[in-house]
Amino acid sequence: MLSLFRKLIHSRIGALCALVFIGLLALAFVGADVTGSRLGSSSSDDDVAKVGHTSVTASELGKIVTAALERERQNTPTLTMKQFLAQGVLDDALSGLADRAAMQEWAKAHGMGTSDRLVDSEIAKQTAFQGPDGKFSDSVYRAFLAQRGLTDATVRTDLAQSLIARQLLSPVAVGAALPGSAVSRYAAMLKEKRDGEIAFLPSLLFAPKDKPTDAVLATFYKANAARYLQPERRTIRYAVIDEASLKDAATPSEAEIAARYKLNAATYAPSETRTLTQVVVLSEADAKALAAQVAAGTPIEAAARAKGLAASKLADLTRDKLAAQASPAVADSVFAAAQGKVATPARSGLGWHVVRVDVITHKPGKTLDQARGEIVATLSTEKRHAALLDLSSRIEDEFENHTGLADVAKAQGLTLATTAPLTSDGSVFGKTGEKAPADVLALVQNAFAVEREGEGQIAPLADGKRIAIYEVAQIIPASPAPFDQVKDALVRDYATEQGAAKAKDAQARVLAAMAKGASLPDALKGLGVAVPPAQPISISREQLAAMQQSGRQIPPPLVLLFAMAKNTAKPIEAPNKAGFYIVSLKSVTPGTIPAGDPFLTQAGTELGQSAGRELAEELRSAIRKEVGVTRNETAIRALRARLAGGQ
Repeated sequence: MLSLFRKLIHSRIGALCALVFIGLLALAFVGADVTGSRLGSSSSDDDVAKVGHTSVTASELGKIVTAALERERQNTPTLTMKQFLAQGVLDDALSGLADRAAMQEWAKAHGMGTSDRLVDSEIAKQTAFQGPDGKFSDSVYRAFLAQRGLTDATVRTDLAQSLIARQLLSPVAVGAALPGSAVSRYAAMLKEKRDGEIAFLPSLLFAPKDKPTDAVLATFYKANAARYLQPERRTIRYAVIDEASLKDAATPSEAEIAARYKLNAATYAPSETRTLTQVVVLSEADAKALAAQVAAGTPIEAAARAKGLAASKLADLTRDKLAAQASPAVADSVFAAAQGKVATPARSGLGWHVVRVDVITHKPGKTLDQARGEIVATLSTEKRHAALLDLSSRIEDEFENHTGLADVAKAQGLTLATTAPLTSDGSVFGKTGEKAPADVLALVQNAFAVEREGEGQIAPLADGKRIAIYEVAQIIPASPAPFDQVKDALVRDYATEQGAAKAKDAQARVLAAMAKGASLPDALKGLGVAVPPAQPISISREQLAAMQQSGRQIPPPLVLLFAMAKNTAKPIEAPNKAGFYIVSLKSVTPGTIPAGDPFLTQAGTELGQSAGRELAEELRSAIRKEVGVTRNETAIRALRARLAGGQ
């Protein structure tokens, strides 16, 4: 809850904590990602930053940003590099790389370093390098490096830099604490309650009453074309191949049927299984005494309990399975006994087994003719699946050799279908709530990644028994919507924009009247316009935190209410120029938390963590300043443009 509370506090400390968090995330991201390349020691025009005597290259920064985008696309498949860069990822990654290099240089200058054995232990702990037994495998490690074009030296350098960063920052960040009085003050803020009023001045209420002409709307449209941009659309031409349709390849031969029967001879041979109840004792004498007691009519469970032992059930055991679990002697004895009888006690590594045979199940075997039906069905499924994989490989080769989709479909006797224009999330453009067919939805992400129309593609479908062959039939770039289609929206938006200027003037007049002592309701009356009445508001920070925790977005006027001083009034513009809110804060009731409340302990822990992050950021800043970091803005802009252009 306290973390939610802190999100509501707009302060220099809160902003700094956020910056520290972003910086540490970038640092950890770069440090943990062993797919990047090492920092260079020489400078060139392609270097995006100079850190002391080393450089950060555009190549390594580009690799890291690209890898981060691929990971993020697992959660947001339609995310483009341009959108990703707009989130500031490139600067964050560059800061992480530069800070890590700066700490490496600073540590070296002050006699700090990492041993080879420590780096070895970090490599051994990486799950990506573990073999089937869960332990470090040198062959898996070498294969990992070869697959990604890395060297052992590169990985070791990356891990060494990460370890240095951890050694420098962890002692500073861990264990930081705030005084109890400060914790009490911050924690009590969660219980703080505020009372006031909120009024809304809608822009449309102040809009001109005359309807704008088409010429006026056309001018407005031209100036705001980006607001009416239609997204990029693509049509997909496709066909689905089901392995069930590959009948010719699915008929097994008599030789194949016989071979499969022979391979599974144990499955089709007659078998006998037994369900048992057993007790294990230490001596042969005790075993014989217990067996005699059970044979005389005492239930084996009761006889075992009387001796402080427990009977256990074992179901559906074959002779071989029982021999493996206990011993061949035990298996021979049990399988020589009749149902309901007690087997002669026999010994295993655990002790002497007293066994009652509860159920004997005989399973007759199957001749080849009896098993033929299930063998044919199994072989047919396997052959169809293999044929589909073979066909997929051949079609993929044809596409790589520039054979067109239509020719491939004709050769396979397929009829191609073409979708309506789709947006990047698979929605049918212009039809609210309508999506592409399920098979097409699986193709949309890749279809929006290709650069040109008419390039044949192949993809497996989710059930694993079908494949789709497809191409992007048409790419319709994002463009402003036709005037006639958005005319109603233009009329509304034009009126809103015209009214927004007058609404802004109205809120200024309301605030001026309140500054002279007028109440908010009286100031609204002075406008001479029938605006909605002011609404009283009484809410605590705890209630705001609960709203956010439930997933609801906190209205901006409420956020402003908790950033104001008592007996003040402030305006805030509504989204999309819809109008202005005027927030008046009348009273602030401080919260109280009694001494000994467990929440104080939680608050102290979380605030201490925040203080630790701030201290770590101060140390990072000091190291960065001492070592010296110079950004090459020209190279950064070129890399940004190159990455965005790649999409």
